Amino acid sequence: LENMEYFAIIIITLISGVLGTGLGGLVGAVLRRESNKIVSLLLSFAAGIMLAVVCFDLMSEPLEMIKEGALPSYTPVIVVAAVMFGYAVVYLLNHLIDKHTNREVKHIDKNHPATADDLDELIHADHFESHKESAANSRSHLFVAGLVMMMAIALHNLPEGMVIGASYAMEENLTANLFSGSGFIMAIVIGLHNIPEGMAVSVPLISGGMSKTKSVLLTALSGFPTVIGALLGYALGGINSVMLVLSLGFASGAMLYVVFGELLPEAILMWKSKLPSLSLFAGVLIGFLLVSF
Repeated sequence: LENMEYFAIIIITLISGVLGTGLGGLVGAVLRRESNKIVSLLLSFAAGIMLAVVCFDLMSEPLEMIKEGALPSYTPVIVVAAVMFGYAVVYLLNHLIDKHTNREVKHIDKNHPATADDLDELIHADHFESHKESAANSRSHLFVAGLVMMMAIALHNLPEGMVIGASYAMEENLTANLFSGSGFIMAIVIGLHNIPEGMAVSVPLISGGMSKTKSVLLTALSGFPTVIGALLGYALGGINSVMLVLSLGFASGAMLYVVFGELLPEAILMWKSKLPSLSLFAGVLIGFLLVSF
């Protein structure tokens, strides 16, 4: 039965990580770039669902375990430390991505937002526009930028996979909650979140001369570490109560950075109105309903 549980988690995270990122690569290969408002609403809605799952499920689970006497009263301090660690790890991985992509575009200076304020920037299509009339080796620069993005996002997907695995680890009956619990919800939301990441990989690869088919396949491959992270999170969370708390805390910190460090800034910058906040509000409510049933 345990082997079947691992197999089910592998299949679910393959769909979330590899298919989600690969779908983003495919969208990046064919998208007409005039969808700022739609993408803004989707990003903020996904952020709302993530925030609800983290606050109402992942971080609340240790509190329930304290009430049941399974954990000491100082456990919240451990949770906060684990959340901070998870946040810091994903922050550093995203810093690596920014360091090797933002500098590719000349117009980005100290006064420019660190996050994308346009769909062209989000999917790095502006790299091609910036370099297409420059030196003959600009295509190779774009190609290298795409490979760097692929490796950085592959690392980025590891802690995201741990979110899914840790969420499944806290289920008392995984078989019954395989397609209804917080782990499945996070798999869906992370899969949606992986779409713009996949776009960010495929566009510079294609602009650098790689065929669309190969670029989409490589982009999908960058989502594979999600599976490794999920298995790691599930295995660690299943060791004992303390490891479960640490896994949930790390997963929560990783998701909180994704929400507040990526999705919300990009959504608001891409559409400077109150509607992204309304979409976030709707996402929180939908997320609350999803984790309540």
